[in-house]
Amino acid sequence: MDPTTLTALSPLDGRYAAKAGPLRDYLSEYALIRYRTLVEVRWLQHLAGDASIGELEPLKPHVSDAMNALVDEFGLDDARRVKALESTTNHDVKAVEYLVREKLDHVSAGDRNISAFIHFACTSEDINNVAYALMLRDARRQVLLPALEALIADLRTLAHRFADVPMLARTHGQPASPTTLGKEIANFAARLDQQNMRFADAPVFGKFNGAVGNFNAHMAAYPECDWQALSDRFLASLGLESTRYTTQIEPHDWIAEYCQCLLRCNAIVIDLCRDLWGYVSLDYFKLRTIEHETGSSTMPHKVNPIDLENSEGNSGMANAVLGFMAEKLPISRWQRDLTDSTTLRNLAVGLGHSLIAFESCRRGIGKLDFERAAISADLDQAWEVLAEAVQTVMRRHGTADAYEQLKRLTRGQRMTRETLHAFIATLDLPAEVRERLKALTPSDYTGLASVLAKQV
Repeated sequence: MDPTTLTALSPLDGRYAAKAGPLRDYLSEYALIRYRTLVEVRWLQHLAGDASIGELEPLKPHVSDAMNALVDEFGLDDARRVKALESTTNHDVKAVEYLVREKLDHVSAGDRNISAFIHFACTSEDINNVAYALMLRDARRQVLLPALEALIADLRTLAHRFADVPMLARTHGQPASPTTLGKEIANFAARLDQQNMRFADAPVFGKFNGAVGNFNAHMAAYPECDWQALSDRFLASLGLESTRYTTQIEPHDWIAEYCQCLLRCNAIVIDLCRDLWGYVSLDYFKLRTIEHETGSSTMPHKVNPIDLENSEGNSGMANAVLGFMAEKLPISRWQRDLTDSTTLRNLAVGLGHSLIAFESCRRGIGKLDFERAAISADLDQAWEVLAEAVQTVMRRHGTADAYEQLKRLTRGQRMTRETLHAFIATLDLPAEVRERLKALTPSDYTGLASVLAKQV
């Protein structure tokens, strides 16, 4: 482990640094500076390409190329230069503006007025909100969705593999109508798939309308310009939807929705991990041993479901942060306060723990070995679960007190094949119906579970 990770305050930059690594290009402070630079450059290029801004001539090819290079080749040295400028300005966005000006002045000598249009009519939040929008969009697309889709694919594979394996269901922790192992895993695959689609489709918004959302400075400089349309076109060029009504800040309602979508994915992962953990404790699954790994510092026999537990814990940590984000970010005093600024810097915490949870869950699933004998033994001792089938068939054939008869026979008692068959023999049912009920076993009584598992 690198010494810098040993001194990290956050496990995302310490113990889990490698696992959270894929998000650094999108959610680190370096990434925030890079995306701010992108927004500043693209706004200048957008203005230069609009005929209504008469004083700004179209950028010459070598100038435009230099600006594109600043965006495309932005590196740590550029970010360090911004931090150096910030040490003087004491303003993070202004420092980015000065970096762009330095680069521009280097290649645009003799071109009038270009530098004056860097950060033109912008408030810092015009740059910031768009930068965060691009960061969250790209982190979702490049890191979180692939991780979540890989987990869903693993679950789908298991659902198909175990589709025909009958298993005793447990409602309230007690024996209930049988299902199949594949169907129970398919439940989670289907739920995660649905929430994954909602997360993927959650729209991303930006605002680019000045100090309090009214285009005040814009109209003072160019009253004849259709600034609403120009702003909308700029945001659309970046792949964002436009928020028309804002204060100084974009209201962050879409970020709340984004966080809530991811929060629901994490909640399902917690549910999955707890169920799998329970099946391990029932010996439905054995945990594959790995050479040189230790389960307990004192009990040599232990093989613990640590990856499932790690996933559950990280999902819970992520949701604590995401839930706070969703509740806090849409609230801002009057036209602006800074409570959102420091809060937004912690988005990486919620997303980082989510990513770790997805990957830990996949590792945990990958260590599970199926134990058919334990599952079959549970079913063989639970003949009382067929009471539902018997009383339902009795109802079909007109037995008025079918439920009550089975309740007296089975409630709170363990049934055997012989006891149930003796009861069936007394029923006033067609002979072939009685024989069909006698042929039924707990392993056969799974309804459409197998079909459903294969359809996921």
